[in-house]
Amino acid sequence: MSTSQLIDPPVLTEESPALKGGRAAARKARARRARKSSLAARYLGYVGYFVGAGLISGAVVHHPLDPARYTRIALYGVLVFLAATILNDIVLASHRPRLPRMLVLIGASLLLSFGIGMLSGGLQHFDDFPSRGAVLVPLGMIVSFIAFVIKDAETPWQRIFSLMGLAVLLAALVSFIGLRQVAVSIEEPAEGGGHSHGSAEEPEEDTHSPHDQDETPPSQDAPPPSPSPTADNGTSPEPGHNDGHSH
Repeated sequence: MSTSQLIDPPVLTEESPALKGGRAAARKARARRARKSSLAARYLGYVGYFVGAGLISGAVVHHPLDPARYTRIALYGVLVFLAATILNDIVLASHRPRLPRMLVLIGASLLLSFGIGMLSGGLQHFDDFPSRGAVLVPLGMIVSFIAFVIKDAETPWQRIFSLMGLAVLLAALVSFIGLRQVAVSIEEPAEGGGHSHGSAEEPEEDTHSPHDQDETPPSQDAPPPSPSPTADNGTSPEPGHNDGHSH
């Protein structure tokens, strides 16, 4: 054996059977790298986050209008967001997490989807639902931050109570106070305009038909109508016999 071989021993690569336990392990590693580098898989995982969060945001804001319909839309959004999470954090991940971590990851992703949905939906439809948006925006900030810390494997969950968590909490409180004032200023003119219906300035609606207006009841003080000179049979009386007496 040469001196160079003693100094620099052969390095086992990732695909080496001695390092990975055989050719089967090497094939699995190549397949994992192929999935991770797949453009279609990365695209679907990326779009799934936004589509799921968009469906949830619309459902959360519009839920009072049609609860049954927007509950279904929220469920569709949750399924899409969870599918994107499984694809990005489990299938395409370099190291597949164990079952306990996988369950925590799915639960945190579900919480994160609702946090992002409340934040984006409250901002997008604030003019339509001011009071609801004033609550959804700060609540979405808090929920999304907590869920992100739990979901991130490199961040311990104690960071929720760190300076960053305190900053998020203060930002949520300030946004709630400010948005609440804006919501009140938006809703007050709408309520003032709503009370103008039925005021004295508006003309009273006439419910009588034109036919009823033409038929005015006869006055009791008015004299009865004079008899028509024409007889009931439509013939005029003969001259000289109008009083019934002979002269």
